[in-house]
Amino acid sequence: MSACGAVVALTACAVGPNFKPPAAPSASDYGSASVPQATASADATASADASASADASASADTGEVSGGQAQRFVAGMDIPGQWWTLYQSPDLTRLVEQALAANPTIAAAEAALRQAHELYSAQWTSYFPVVQGNFNAARSEFPSSTLTSPTVASSSVYSLYTAQLSLSYTPDVFGVTRRSLELARAQVAASRFQLEAVDLTLSSNVVVTAVQEASLRAQIAATERLLELQQQLTDTVRGQRALGSASDLDVLAQQSAQAQTAQTLPPLQKQLGQTRDALTALLGRLPSEEPQETFRLEALTLPLDLPVSVPLRLVEQRPDVRQAQENLHAASAAVGVALGNLLPQFTIDAGLGSSALKLGELFSPYTGFWTIGASLTQTLFDAGALLHRRRAADAALDQAAAQYRAAVILACQNVADTLRALQSDADALKASVAADRAARMTLELARRQHELGTISLVAVLNAEQTYQQAELAMVQAQASRYADTAGLFQSLGGGWWNRPSGASP
Repeated sequence: MSACGAVVALTACAVGPNFKPPAAPSASDYGSASVPQATASADATASADASASADASASADTGEVSGGQAQRFVAGMDIPGQWWTLYQSPDLTRLVEQALAANPTIAAAEAALRQAHELYSAQWTSYFPVVQGNFNAARSEFPSSTLTSPTVASSSVYSLYTAQLSLSYTPDVFGVTRRSLELARAQVAASRFQLEAVDLTLSSNVVVTAVQEASLRAQIAATERLLELQQQLTDTVRGQRALGSASDLDVLAQQSAQAQTAQTLPPLQKQLGQTRDALTALLGRLPSEEPQETFRLEALTLPLDLPVSVPLRLVEQRPDVRQAQENLHAASAAVGVALGNLLPQFTIDAGLGSSALKLGELFSPYTGFWTIGASLTQTLFDAGALLHRRRAADAALDQAAAQYRAAVILACQNVADTLRALQSDADALKASVAADRAARMTLELARRQHELGTISLVAVLNAEQTYQQAELAMVQAQASRYADTAGLFQSLGGGWWNRPSGASP
């Protein structure tokens, strides 16, 4: 009884460390990156002031700028599984869904998850004995003049048929099998979080690429509008030259300014084409299969209520942090496996079969045999191989722990950076709107005063350049708000736990 109790006690435990999830960060916020409850609002009417003398084209556009609304930060707000629908763009939603269904990186991550599941199932079978069947047929001759016949047959030539079932079972005395299964289970979980991370990265890339396309289209449109204004001014200067109130130098200067603006258009068009190619690739398509959907900033709705999760919650939401935690779990289990391999290995073997000189006599009386036995194996000398593998497992555990800490730090950094960016984006757009409107009114006033002959052409050219820079800066500031909003959803984990395939974090 005491021997049985000892075996039960041994099989009830497993060698190696028992994994405990690392403690979550104790910080309650993101330091100086923590933002007020709302960002600034870029209200276009704020810049319509004493310049009421500007013409209707400068004063008519005084409404709220696209993407200029104030955004509110809501602590503890849950993230929808399909957060991209908050942009209220059916085209964007459709492309994100197509990317998640057809992008090859998703297919690769799904295959890796299936592989991990199968390896786990294969490891689980280690709890059961292995039964093998064997049949052997041999034709032999023995030297009758020197040896006694091994059979009762009169001839020195005989046949021997053997059918056998063999069983082999390795009791999990020290828990090596359990640690191996624990390792495989952790790898399954790590593969699942890797798939969630790929999903999140892909959906974010589609949104950001669509925003970039919209930004480039707006920059191209702004440049084309400026070219139209410059063409009008060129025609005006030519008319003045014909009347003798402007010189050839004035005409050439205006034409040079117009040509310089035209030079900025091809690079923008090139970037737009490359952005479309990138969007097509994200959908898992070749460049010849470019989607029909196009994007403009005014067709996107800026999400106004934004979630902010504390670091304690963040480490549960981020799939890359959860993957790092499961990798740490797997490394902990691997230490137990390496330690168990240093200990004795127990094996139980059994066999049952029949052997006969004729095939038809198999399993007849007196042809059967059986064997049963147990063995214990202990490595006595391997030049330190098992010991070095144990030390390597310890080092891998230290590595996984450091990688987990790095993942947590990176996650918190991503959120802090995005919070800073959103606050800065709102302030930048507010300033850009004011600068754009002031530059537009300045240009219109400069054009009128030049027509009246009260200022030189140089002043008009300077006003043109200022207006072009203000237009592009405003468009880029608008796009930054849309893109950095997507970055916040990504940095907070993207709400994968609210999708049908997800689980609660």
